[in-house]
Order: sequence, then structure tokens, then C-alpha cells
Amino acid sequence: MNANELREKSTEELNVALEELQKEQFNLRMQKGTGQLARPDRMNTVRKDIARVKTVMNEQKSGSAS
Repeated sequence: MNANELREKSTEELNVALEELQKEQFNLRMQKGTGQLARPDRMNTVRKDIARVKTVMNEQKSGSAS
């Protein structure tokens, strides 16, 4: 997921993407806890994607406020 792609999305689409990523992060944590995690690198990718989405949401929020 690229930040430029995220900037093209609306606020509603970003909220949906954030919710999906948080669910995936939860599922990955549960898999790690039970020892069934097949791709440990996916945890870092999802965490960074969540940060990207939140950053773009804050940019949009501050951009519309000024």
C-alpha cells in the first residue's frame, strides 16, 4: 500500500481500510499466540500500513481545518 494511493481515497474509504487492517492485525496476533503464524513478516507490513493510513487521515484532517 502506497501513501500516494491512500491520498486519492476518501475519508470513508480510509476508515474502511483502517478497520480491515486492524482486524487483520488482530488475526495475526492470534495466530502468533497459537503458533500458527505462517508469515511473520506480514505483522510488520500490516503495522506500517496502519501507520500510513492514520498519517494520511491526519493530513486530510489538518488540510481541511486550515
